[in-house]
Formats: sequence, structure tokens, C-alpha cells
Amino acid sequence: MKAIIHAEKLGLEGVSVGEMDVPNPAAGEVRVKLKTAGLNHRDLFIPNRHQPSEGVLVLGSDGAGIIDQVGEGVKNVRVGDEVIVNPGLGWKENTPAPPAGFEIVGFPFNGTFAEYIVIGAENVVSKPSHLNWEEAGVLSLAALTAYRALFTRGKVEAGMKVFIPGIGSGVATFLLQFAKAVGAEVYVSSRSEIKRQKALELGADKAIDSNGDWDQALNGEKMDLVIECVGAATFNKSLAQLKAGGTIVTFGASAGDVVEFDLRTFFYGQYNLLGSTMGSGEEYKEMLNFITTHNIKPVMDEMYTLDQFEGAFERMEKAEQLGKIGFVME
Repeated sequence: MKAIIHAEKLGLEGVSVGEMDVPNPAAGEVRVKLKTAGLNHRDLFIPNRHQPSEGVLVLGSDGAGIIDQVGEGVKNVRVGDEVIVNPGLGWKENTPAPPAGFEIVGFPFNGTFAEYIVIGAENVVSKPSHLNWEEAGVLSLAALTAYRALFTRGKVEAGMKVFIPGIGSGVATFLLQFAKAVGAEVYVSSRSEIKRQKALELGADKAIDSNGDWDQALNGEKMDLVIECVGAATFNKSLAQLKAGGTIVTFGASAGDVVEFDLRTFFYGQYNLLGSTMGSGEEYKEMLNFITTHNIKPVMDEMYTLDQFEGAFERMEKAEQLGKIGFVME
């Protein structure tokens, strides 16, 4: 089978399209003939973590397709079922943090950028009927991350003021859609005028220039909740937008891991700082019910074939995308 793999060289130089044997499911597993898969920032970082000495790795965490083989003892799905992949491995119930041994599809185990994937039967769920294959294939990681950050951690409610810096990524666009669906006021930022305009079309109440003065652009409005995924480049500016007693949830650090901030200002402001990452199997099903109830679909950017992976990776690396980038299997 054709697959996007990492081997031989550390980093993106080691990524290529190659041929792999079609895997067979063991007891409790299923094989999915994938129709589409979704690209995430994680896929840009994994080639720097996966060592060539560890063997060939199929990249990718998101995917959707049709079950074409089931292993012994599988009862919840059958051959022919249309499914999407929950990329979280080993986190079934909703708990304060992932359990020991939690992993994500695509590292250290083979992922979804291939014509087939074998995975535990508990990690495939029926494809929501309102999503087409392209939408279903790019959904899972970003939508689950957004759902936990916004609802489980951020406790968003109708009428709250929510700020999302760096609109444009898959997670950020889901955050916007989810928050608007429950009646929150949503403010976003981006350096791109095109992305700001698209955010307004998606329902954002205000979209400001990331390079400008945020206090001035927001007319002094302070936020109940900030969902921060950029990292060091924006963290302190995001923190400054919180009202007294407000909450900032962080789940990403694409612009730097290490942040310095004024601790005294923080505790006088009675602020809450919460971490979040991915989500449990329970939250995954809650998220699917939520998007079905509210008829929410991923904002789609561009679809590529596996052979065109270099263009897809480059587009994400340059942050040119608005919404989700995906692959369609030929």
C-alpha cells in the first residue's frame, strides 16, 4: 500500500511516499480502508521526534474510511461500516489528565497517511451522516482538542466573552464554531486580513490584527475566557485581555514553549491558567453528538493526494491554511 512515511533521516527531510505491506488485524482490531486523512501540526513535529533507528513510521493521526476486515472478537462494527478514527489511544473515560500510556495515532504507532490502517475496534466510530468523506477525514484531532479545551477545561457558557488568538488553524476554527454554537461572544486575531474576514463570515463578533494594539482594537473589552494555542509569541498579550477572575486555557506552543509573565499581576488578577490536550473517548463521543446536533462541519482548506504531500506540509509550515488540510486516497 502507498503511505507517507518517515525513515532514514531525522526531520522533514526523512519524509517520503513509500510502499508498505497491507496490515492485518489481530484479535480486537479492525482494518480500515481509508478514503481521506487530515494533516495536523503534530505531523510536522513527529519527524523530529521519531528516530530513523526506530524503523519506518507511517505518519498521520486523522482519518476516515470503510472497515474491510475485522479481527477475532470484534462486535461493535462490521465489514462495510463507514467510520472515522479516534486518534487517542488508551484514554477511554473522562479524567483530569490522560492516563499513563496514553498515545496518539501516528507516533509511536503507524498512522493514517496510508491506504489502510489497523487499529483497535474501540477507536473507530460511525461517521456522522452530515459529513462528507473529506470533512470526516480531517475532523478528529482538532475537533476533540477544541472540545476539551473549550467545554471540559474552559467551561464555556452562553454570554461569555471568548478570545481566540491566531485564527486559521483547524483547532481555532473549531473553537470559533463551537463557542458560537453555545451563544458565546467570540473575538479572534490574525495577521491575515483574509483569515480575519473568513472568521467574521463564520460568526466571529470581532476580528483584530495580531500585529496591532489588542487593547485598542478590542476597545478595552476584557474576556471571560482565552483559548491560547500560539505560545510564547502571544501568551502575555492574551493574558492581558482577561478580566479579573478570567481563565486562560493553553494547549499549544507552536511559537515557543517557554513563557515569562508577571506573577504578581497574575495573582492579583485572580486569573486561572489551565492546560489541555486532546481528550478522552467519552469526550470524543460528546464532541460528535455536539457537531451533529449543531450541524457543524470542518472549515476546509485544501485536499492533496499522498504524492503531493510536500505541498501540503509546506502550506501548513508557512501557516497559509485556513481550516483543515487533508489527503484523499487515490
